Amino acid sequence: MKTTMNVSAPAASDKTPTTSRLQTESPGVGERRREPTPTTTITLFTFQHRALNAILACVVSVFVWQGLANAQVRHVTGLTVLDVQGPQPDVDFVNATAMPLPSNPLPVDQTEAMIEAMTSSTLALGTPGYSNGAKGTGNTSPRFLGTPAAPEGGVAPPDFGTNNHPFSTARADLYGLNTNTSYPYRAAGKLFFKIGTASYICSASLIKRGIVVTAAHCVANYGHSQFYGSWQFVPGYRNGAAPFGTWTVKQAWIKTAYYNGTDGCAVYGIVCPDDVAILILNTSPAGGYPGTATGWLGYGWNGYSFTSNHLTHITQLGYPAGLDSAAFMERNDSQGYVSSANSNNTVIGSNMNGGSSGGPWIANFGLPSALTGETNGSAPAANTVVGVTSWGYTSNAPKEQGASPFTSNNIVSLVGSACGATPAACQ
Repeated sequence: MKTTMNVSAPAASDKTPTTSRLQTESPGVGERRREPTPTTTITLFTFQHRALNAILACVVSVFVWQGLANAQVRHVTGLTVLDVQGPQPDVDFVNATAMPLPSNPLPVDQTEAMIEAMTSSTLALGTPGYSNGAKGTGNTSPRFLGTPAAPEGGVAPPDFGTNNHPFSTARADLYGLNTNTSYPYRAAGKLFFKIGTASYICSASLIKRGIVVTAAHCVANYGHSQFYGSWQFVPGYRNGAAPFGTWTVKQAWIKTAYYNGTDGCAVYGIVCPDDVAILILNTSPAGGYPGTATGWLGYGWNGYSFTSNHLTHITQLGYPAGLDSAAFMERNDSQGYVSSANSNNTVIGSNMNGGSSGGPWIANFGLPSALTGETNGSAPAANTVVGVTSWGYTSNAPKEQGASPFTSNNIVSLVGSACGATPAACQ
């Protein structure tokens, strides 16, 4: 018996709290969500979030049965990998909807949180390290995917900046110059995928010749032991143009703790230590990977680029639906700090929203200068990804986003395992 489901994109109300007499103060929300004992009082936001998870679980169950019949899930030393075999259902490049940004219902006082970060003891993350990127040849293989449709109703930006966290958000283009085919911008791109029959978008970036990093919530449904599917990565995407082609996925890797819901999240399934995923791309018919042309970004772990008081400067790239309808790459620059109240996630000021999930958070972004009578700082590796966009706040006030920290426990083990499985993707 064949089962079909018509799935529409989650509406903005799925992630926006509704004022009601049933609603209580925000700090209680996170406590109730982690409290195993049933309660009779529940916020409408929590109800909506649980309802959305239930819907996604149902949708993905059907999708796993129908669309991933040729896929295999394996567990490898704390990691979970999906082997994608055979053709996958096509995504809708024109009508794909922004993946809703996971929403943290627990806004914090940014000044207080930053002071705490600066005065707290050193985090036990291990020795910082990094892997260098490369700029690639820049040779294009253009394809036009169709002009993206304007989102119906749009996706409302989640925040309005009352946490006093400075940032600068603008289109990644320059006046009279498109940057999407220039390094390091071209190593980032838009990630299309499917949940059931509906197409969604996230953001992502190359960190090896054929290895893409994105958010785990763009790859799997937290705690439901289910993957999404039909991923296609489009580096340098710009208003329907795919200057370096489109690239399907061979394998998807995430932490098993994220897959089965035991990741120790500060807010269940939203603010987590390991909202990080690795995708191994398939080769082109000629046997190549996109990184040969686009280049790839480096990546750092265990606090690389952070000062001893847990501060750094972040350049964020992504395709948020609330800015230019996700048709163009956007850039955001902000100081970041480590929030111990949020699973040691990095927090920045940002104007991005749904669709930016999985986009790279980059230290030392840009073309390095030649030193003439000057010296480098203590962490000078250029274009180093130290996190990916994970979540924003449900409130219309903080205008901040968070990212799981890159550690030797997640990014290093994920990339190492992926490269071990497909060495050519990392050469």
